[in-house]
Amino acid sequence: MPVARKKIGFIGSGAIACYIGAFLAKDGHDVTLIDGWPEQIDKIKADGISATGPHEPFTQEVRALHIHEAQSLIPGAEFDIGFVAMKAYDTRWAGAFIDRLVKPEGYIVASQNCWTDGALAETVGAHRALGMIMSGISVAVWEPGIVIRGAEKTGRELGHDVFRAGEHDGSITPRTEELAEIMSVVDGSFATDNLFGERWTKLCQNASGNPVQAMTAQGGIEVVSTARGRQITIMLLNECARVGLAAGFNLANIRGVSADTWAGADQGDVYEELDNMLIPGGADGVNWKSSMAQDIAKGRRSETDFMNGFVAETGRKAGVSTPVTDAVIEVMAAIDAKKLDPSPDNIELTLRKAGL
Repeated sequence: MPVARKKIGFIGSGAIACYIGAFLAKDGHDVTLIDGWPEQIDKIKADGISATGPHEPFTQEVRALHIHEAQSLIPGAEFDIGFVAMKAYDTRWAGAFIDRLVKPEGYIVASQNCWTDGALAETVGAHRALGMIMSGISVAVWEPGIVIRGAEKTGRELGHDVFRAGEHDGSITPRTEELAEIMSVVDGSFATDNLFGERWTKLCQNASGNPVQAMTAQGGIEVVSTARGRQITIMLLNECARVGLAAGFNLANIRGVSADTWAGADQGDVYEELDNMLIPGGADGVNWKSSMAQDIAKGRRSETDFMNGFVAETGRKAGVSTPVTDAVIEVMAAIDAKKLDPSPDNIELTLRKAGL
């Protein structure tokens, strides 16, 4: 059955909020974006959102509000669903902000990278919090009001479901099925009974790519075009997979390869196989830059502590060493503090710090 049209509020108006919000508004939902980014909100107010990607480009009118303008909204009665679409370090205040505007029977969605589900549940109550994994989607906003999706094909064309909606207790519920149906107008989606396994799988993808691109100011294809770029990628995935498996998560394939294979990447024959797989071919597509690389280019703080930092913390608890992850955290801390400039040389610096 088609889902009823909803009143949906986003706290955040960055790339993912704009892209999803434009599609949902186009599908007939009543969408509001709220943010403290003045140029972005003013541009959307004036001209709507321009969305381009592996689909027909379109421009969609969406209600956009500066944070101070949200004072006019009705507490507890404005939205059926709230999305937190801010950086991981803003989860608690952003969750509290949107929670007060969502109806008592509504729910709040963690639509972010990193491991934000626990923080959101603590802020709004576990009964209000849903997780949503976004797997294999790359979007960017380089100019206000213009959102670009980087993939050359949609997840549907690749046989891949991008959106996975899940409850914290692993149950499939009417609201996870509803959220999956709502998201299906954007790309493939389903309700998952494995939220945290899916979340860790996505964390592996992000933790192995985002900071490397951020510290080098390179796109993904540039990174894996060198042997040392592939090495740091493989070893980060090795550590993340070993930690996730040791922590008991049910991991899906990472970059099309089983978590067990990545966990065995310290074996010579396995490493060689993975290294050969990562060598880019002539049809590998756009040299896309990760969200963290975009943040660093814009002079913003990275999410390294909430991404690689969480991997390292979980590894310590599980008794799994993470030397490359630890070195990435150290190098990215220097970049965040403006003590080190992004450069391809930082791959060599990081690997040497890790003893490789």
